[in-house]
Amino acid sequence: MLYFFKNLLFLINIDQETVLNWFGVENPTNLNILNDNVNLSNNEVKSVSFETFKLIVQGLWQQVEDGLTLSDIESLLFFILFIRFVILAIRYNLKTSFYITCIGLFAGYLWYRHLIDVITMYRTMLIKTPYLSKLGVDAIQLSEGSRVSMMRDLKLGDNVHWYNPGQLIYYAFIKGIIKTDPEMGLRYYIDPISMYISNLNDSDKAFILPYYYKIYNSFIPRAFEAVSKFWAQLSGIAAYALVTRIGKRYCPYLVRWHWTFLLIIGFVEQIFVYFVYRVWWFQESILIPQLMSSEGPESLPGQIAVLNLISTIIISTHIGLTAFALFHAIWGQYFYFPFITENTELHIGPRPKNSIYSGGNTAWQDEKEQNIERIYPKLWFGLFGRGTKNTTNIFKSIKNLITITVKKIRKQFRK
Repeated sequence: MLYFFKNLLFLINIDQETVLNWFGVENPTNLNILNDNVNLSNNEVKSVSFETFKLIVQGLWQQVEDGLTLSDIESLLFFILFIRFVILAIRYNLKTSFYITCIGLFAGYLWYRHLIDVITMYRTMLIKTPYLSKLGVDAIQLSEGSRVSMMRDLKLGDNVHWYNPGQLIYYAFIKGIIKTDPEMGLRYYIDPISMYISNLNDSDKAFILPYYYKIYNSFIPRAFEAVSKFWAQLSGIAAYALVTRIGKRYCPYLVRWHWTFLLIIGFVEQIFVYFVYRVWWFQESILIPQLMSSEGPESLPGQIAVLNLISTIIISTHIGLTAFALFHAIWGQYFYFPFITENTELHIGPRPKNSIYSGGNTAWQDEKEQNIERIYPKLWFGLFGRGTKNTTNIFKSIKNLITITVKKIRKQFRK
């Protein structure tokens, strides 16, 4: 099975257009860089053009030099998933690689949804933040699009997605019992109750119809709105309890660890989010009006600049740490954050080390098992939680890899 997967790679036509399109770079028509570079009959690569590599780097830089977007982050995440799937398939087999990749995908999905929530909360401030303004535009489009979609759904029931099962069932029921007549501008109910009432005599209709319309036009919509708001508040906790508590036996440790970490960190994040809100309100409602009216002190521009700097640092750090956790989850790894990591592991316990599906390393747990006592708190446990003892070896491996790559590129110019 593994050899079949390896042979599939040789069925891809590797030319300049394929390579550049893979990285989202427009293919220039006046260059022919990868001609005869790949000999598929001999199953070996003769040479790789440095110009193609240069075009790839230039194209990727042009996409991100003005700021990241959600589509750029998604492309990078799926590229990482693909690379990880290939590495695990070579190391284990296709089945095991698929399972491990799906576990990392689910854990990464939790953090990606949280990243969207974070940039949505900061959407107004992100517009003024350097390099993050495009994320602010994406957040505004998402919030406006969801609001328009919600209003359209209330009228037509369109754009209902599979990941909202309650909404899906409700609108399937509504669309099934309501029939509209565009020419007459009328709407009919064709459910069994409505059809039964329509066949009653006039005296019974006069008595039942007021209650009937009150239930259909007032009670049912209000009940659905109340249940929807209640579900929006408790759906996350309910899903967490169902998957990680009741279904603990079937839920991988990596998913339970990251999901629990997300719930705990939500209490800490609110402090910084509301602080940035207060700073933004203070600027927009007090400082800027005083500056426009020229009645305030001369230090107003300096105060505004300092507050902008503080907001930028907090927003950038918040989004950066969320992206840091997101990429750890995609790679199937863990990370250490003081106080929060300990509380997370108090809920779900230590990582099972006898399973290949449990994810990467947790050096802080290893120290606890070895009863290592520290006088001062430790904030760094190496790359991907490997521990600080192996950090030097990891940097040496990266240095050797870069050295070998540079030597191979230099050989292309000597030929």
